[in-house]
Amino acid sequence: MSLKYAVIGSGALGGFYGGKLAHASKDVHFLFHSDYQFVVDNGLKVDSVTGNFHLPNVQAYRSTADMPKADVVLVCLKTTNNYLLKTLLPPILHSGTIIVLIQNGLGVEEDVAADFPQQPIAGGLAFICSNKIGDGHIAHLDYGKLNIGVFQGEIDATLEQLKADFSEAGVPTEVSPNLMTARWQKLVWNIPYNGMTVVLNTTTDRLMREASTRQLSYELMLEVIAGARACGVEVKESFTDKMMELTDSMTPYAPSMKLDFDYKRPMEIEYIYSRPVKTALAAGYDMKKVAMLETQLRFIQSGLSRQ
Repeated sequence: MSLKYAVIGSGALGGFYGGKLAHASKDVHFLFHSDYQFVVDNGLKVDSVTGNFHLPNVQAYRSTADMPKADVVLVCLKTTNNYLLKTLLPPILHSGTIIVLIQNGLGVEEDVAADFPQQPIAGGLAFICSNKIGDGHIAHLDYGKLNIGVFQGEIDATLEQLKADFSEAGVPTEVSPNLMTARWQKLVWNIPYNGMTVVLNTTTDRLMREASTRQLSYELMLEVIAGARACGVEVKESFTDKMMELTDSMTPYAPSMKLDFDYKRPMEIEYIYSRPVKTALAAGYDMKKVAMLETQLRFIQSGLSRQ
């Protein structure tokens, strides 16, 4: 089975994952915004720890109205832009098109499903360090694994083909049997490091070197795991050790929320912090440290909004 892909959000994630598929000769169509003309004229460049590559001829579009209907849509937008999906997606969907939300946080699938109740939907978790460093230019610093799981629809066969396509393109990919477990596991890392790098204006390596922030990172992880368990999602406490070890070995990194803060863009507070806090509280567990971090981030965001 040959799949036609559309990439919505061709930045740090979409540019890398879509670029890898296109580099492996898959049929990939990219929606670009500010750098559309640059990519048309110059192509897409990816500097990667696994090997640099350049795509001189990219199937690039300025509007989804001009794009062909896709079998798989990779949504790689920041969740702060998800309100655009109601307009962006319909022109490229057929009845069996799978919407794959490669996004951070909790509740993204539920909200998109409310607008597209009949559409097959999957969630995607990207374990990657990558940044957009210029027009049509992505820097892939570390990792790159994808974890994809079904949210709604009978789509197992297509996800297996998607996995095969990504694997052929050099992207380690797993199909998760439990999407909610995968989402909570990703939050175990995202919640401490995204927020703390913003609040303390630092990078992951410095958080890990200082004993006090290292301990706080660990305590936040345990709180997220307790929140997951309250919601009926089993995550072992030993998962914290795996995440600490991963961060210790990681290239010094400013997570996506820190970059959004640096460039005065809206931060993904709602899905990474507010939804997990509300969901856990509704299940009877108060994630107090996470809620405090959420409050600090909203205070910082309000200051950015006034600048």
